[in-house]
Amino acid sequence: MATRTNPLQFIQQVRAEVSKVVWPTRREVLLTTAMVFVMATLTAIFFFFVDWLIRTGLQLILNMVG
Repeated sequence: MATRTNPLQFIQQVRAEVSKVVWPTRREVLLTTAMVFVMATLTAIFFFFVDWLIRTGLQLILNMVG
């Protein structure tokens, strides 16, 4: 069971934990942001072509049947 902490101790513990955080550099943020945009674009292109292939195949089948 967790022990209760008074507000002052809590704030001190939060400050101690926040001081341990290693923040990314501007270059790292820009690089990872660019990577996310590139991967999202590639994923969108991939699913566009998958959708197009499925739609074309279904239209072909439906034209043959109907």
